[in-house]
Amino acid sequence: MMKLAIMNTFDFKKHLSEQPIFGYVQQAADALGVEAYVVGGYVRDCLLGRSTQDVDFVCVGSGIELAEKTAALISPNLKVNVYKNFGTAMFHFDGWQVEFVGARKESYRSDSRKPIVEDGTLEDDQKRRDFTINALAVRVNKDHWGELIDPFDGLKDLKSRIIRTPLDPDITFSDDPLRMLRAIRFASQLRFDINAGTFEAIIRNKERIKILSQERITEELNKIILSPEPSYGFKLLFAAGLLEYVLPELVALHGVEVIDGKGHKDNFYHTLKVLDNVAKVSDDLWLRWAALLHDIGKAPTKAFDPQVGWTFHGHEVVGAKMTRQIFRRLCLPNKEPLKKVETLVRLHLRPIALVKETVTDSAIRRLLFDAGEYLEDLMILCRADITSKDKSKVARFLSSFDKVEQKIMEVEERDRIRNFQPIVSGECIMYTFDLPPGRLIGEFKEAIKEAVLDGKIKNDFDQAFDLLLTLAKEKGLTPKKSKEEVKAWWQEQQALKQQEAAKRN
Repeated sequence: MMKLAIMNTFDFKKHLSEQPIFGYVQQAADALGVEAYVVGGYVRDCLLGRSTQDVDFVCVGSGIELAEKTAALISPNLKVNVYKNFGTAMFHFDGWQVEFVGARKESYRSDSRKPIVEDGTLEDDQKRRDFTINALAVRVNKDHWGELIDPFDGLKDLKSRIIRTPLDPDITFSDDPLRMLRAIRFASQLRFDINAGTFEAIIRNKERIKILSQERITEELNKIILSPEPSYGFKLLFAAGLLEYVLPELVALHGVEVIDGKGHKDNFYHTLKVLDNVAKVSDDLWLRWAALLHDIGKAPTKAFDPQVGWTFHGHEVVGAKMTRQIFRRLCLPNKEPLKKVETLVRLHLRPIALVKETVTDSAIRRLLFDAGEYLEDLMILCRADITSKDKSKVARFLSSFDKVEQKIMEVEERDRIRNFQPIVSGECIMYTFDLPPGRLIGEFKEAIKEAVLDGKIKNDFDQAFDLLLTLAKEKGLTPKKSKEEVKAWWQEQQALKQQEAAKRN
């Protein structure tokens, strides 16, 4: 993986002069007679060569007053969002998100990560920063334009690729345990190491994570999952003992059990390998979540058979159910993202099972129907799931998988099964027989769907309606309308649906 290069020389004076926002802040700060600084992530990212238009300013005074003065210099119509309870203000300007706060010092109670805040100096403000690489500040006043203030050797740590706290890490993490997750998240995003003393303090303070809200934990977890090589972050979470609190179901996959000389692979490290494989080809957060959870059902389904060794029968079904529980606990979105991840976990074995010469078109049609809009993501996940230290074995399996994908494309091109709905709908069945909604309607629809998936009929009105009449006759039902009447009504309904869809678009 390519690592970010640290800028050996960076001319902040020149850089600040090239962006109008810094000039406006300089004018406002000097007019108010306050010290003003660019701080934190923006300074860090400049030194890392990372592009960003999200900038934070700290002043020794009122951040709100500085924001309002800066905005007035830019335009009398520029809206400033003020948050008096936090002493902060922000506005958007020319693609920039600009935030202001007064320098402050903080103290904490043991039962909360919310600080008691007081006005402070720049030194106080830098001391409260989580890591040395985020405690860098650059002066924007005219007399000290572009001057870098680095009291904790943050620049040295950037060059050494180290995450380290400015002050005693035990106090830092005990005061605000979210910083433990942020340390691992920054390490994962930047591919930095965590200083030994800092990491040991995370281990000592891991139980403090219990006071955090689930939303804040999940926010950091998502950022780790989206990092270039997410396995690194999860290995750090595991080594620190934090993963037990964040995602214990993943910890349960760790380890290899051996009975009668037969062992299984370590499903924890296999899962992380699959996650990395997906990360190489997709930035989709929910596809990455599916990779992380695809084998989550293996721990509760693990069993030993003396004849065949270790089995995990039905782990994909159990895993899909666990996915719903995990999403609820982690406060993850419970609609489309959950549906996607749940579907991918449940189906992740299906395409691999098609790597046989005898695979039928019916099996492929059923996969197309069940996967629907998630088919491409499912195929990415399945390719990522092919892991082995034997590279020739992986190559052979991937070659076979290429043939499966080709077969899937051929069947889809011919039959258009993906996302299909039986052309004879429940409303059509009720109209034909003057029936109310009920179980029988569902049985007829299911029988027609199965016939289409089995290739017995096409998803064509005439063929589907003829099958419906046969099924109804077996139940002793007589249609109340002729085929011609029903077809005319059906065509009218289709036209109305098309008109409604056109209006929505």
